[in-house]
Amino acid sequence: MGYSGYLFLKNKARKLRKKGFSIRSIQKKVKVSKSTISIWTRDIKLTKKQLLKLYKSKKVGQLKGSIIGAKNQQKTRIEKTKELNKLGRKEIGRLSKRDRFIIGIGLYSAEGTKGDRYCAFANSDPKLISFMCSWFREFCKIPENKLRGALWIHDNLDKKIAENFWTKITKIPLSQFHKTYVTENKTKSKKIRKNIHKYGVFSIRFVDASIHRKLMGWIQGILK
Repeated sequence: MGYSGYLFLKNKARKLRKKGFSIRSIQKKVKVSKSTISIWTRDIKLTKKQLLKLYKSKKVGQLKGSIIGAKNQQKTRIEKTKELNKLGRKEIGRLSKRDRFIIGIGLYSAEGTKGDRYCAFANSDPKLISFMCSWFREFCKIPENKLRGALWIHDNLDKKIAENFWTKITKIPLSQFHKTYVTENKTKSKKIRKNIHKYGVFSIRFVDASIHRKLMGWIQGILK
């Protein structure tokens, strides 16, 4: 670089600095090192307005960097989750009849009622309710006219929509549903509800002492 070229770049850098440009911004336009620009412009004092603008710009840049970093982490986490989910499904493979039998016993032992004669399984997950409804039909041989449904829902949700949703999932007629229990949605509560059940909590119910006692025997058989 000749002396005239050196002076041209130096003057350009100084003019930009006087206008309030940051060292980094000047470097992009002048194409010399930041240390050189700092030496060239170190005697230039910026106004309070210019300093405030640079400060805000720096904060915005840091914020953008944080957002980009968070998004990259989120993308990595989502991809890893999909990968592990796919691996998990592959490891399970196709379920045999005995697999389904044992799984149903395990689910009932966790979520089912234990009192004599009365059988019930409650959950908000449609897939679990669908699985257990099929399980009761297949392994407990429950007659269709014995199956009952019961819904628990907050008053800010649509009761009719929820009832129609669960009757489609379970194939239990609405005429065999118990009266829906509607409870107050406590909006003033300081407790934050992370899980909002759009269709409430559904319970599959039936009364059969023999089946219930056999269920308890199945659970004991697994636990022992």
